[in-house]
Amino acid sequence: MKKNLVIAASVLSAAVALAGCSKKSDGKLAIGVIQLVEHNALDANYQGFVDGLKEAGYVDGENITIDYQNAQGEQANCTTIADKFVSDKKDMIFAIATPAAQAIAAKTETIPVLISSVTDPKSAGLVDSNEKPGHNITGTSDLTPCAAQIDLIKQIVPSAKKVGMLFCSAEDNSRFQINLAEAECKKIGLDYEEFTVSNQNEVMTVVQSMVGKVDAIYAPTDNMIAATMGVVSEVATSAKIPVICGEDGMVQSGGLATYGLNYYELGKQTAAMAVEIIKNGTKPGDMPIQYLSVCDFSYNPETASMIGVDLSSF
Repeated sequence: MKKNLVIAASVLSAAVALAGCSKKSDGKLAIGVIQLVEHNALDANYQGFVDGLKEAGYVDGENITIDYQNAQGEQANCTTIADKFVSDKKDMIFAIATPAAQAIAAKTETIPVLISSVTDPKSAGLVDSNEKPGHNITGTSDLTPCAAQIDLIKQIVPSAKKVGMLFCSAEDNSRFQINLAEAECKKIGLDYEEFTVSNQNEVMTVVQSMVGKVDAIYAPTDNMIAATMGVVSEVATSAKIPVICGEDGMVQSGGLATYGLNYYELGKQTAAMAVEIIKNGTKPGDMPIQYLSVCDFSYNPETASMIGVDLSSF
């Protein structure tokens, strides 16, 4: 169940012109896509990008070709895909999630690169600054309202004393969000403890270790946790521990609730930036990192019923 708010995503006019990038011999602009892993948020991000391009007149198989590659959650695969895209001399590359973006950033300083589902491109070492990226990289951030998400814990479980911070220790974007979340915990008087995983096989054991220690779990927009949200929910829900998530896809997979981004709209916003590069030859380094300004409240009615909370009034 989800309450949608209007999100202003700028999409440029649907003229078919390829002035900003060179074309391959078949006359089609070649776009490579590296997606870190399959889960609801990243899948929606990719689909929004494709649909945004289509709305602007750039259709896969007609005047562009999209080479979509999924790294299945492995950094080594990201590197292999990045090497191939550079070798193939793609005209543009779209990297979804921080590890994918870091992989391609290490391989080319000339091919225009659009990134998305990256919380803080600057701290991830992808740009000189989020305001003026420099070089060949720009895109959209999926920075979520971490403070509002932590406040949601107090609203849903007023008696909560301690929050378990669940995330992958290898994801820079997760550490950035956890720092914001912990700052909010201090502000509103919640204790917290970090519980980290380094691979998917650890998730169940780590979540089980949280039972009896925490009153709620906070999981940011962490790709590993998102991909294993079913496991997290199975353990937490049976123990009646609410899981506040970083985005709606995690809620759909069993989390309790979130104030989160619409990743489909984020993809469309990134597509609008790609069109600006294609049509007008704008340099990525001159385009500030963009953000969505409005978030949605969403919750999982089935999870809420199993835990015993009523969120219908939110």
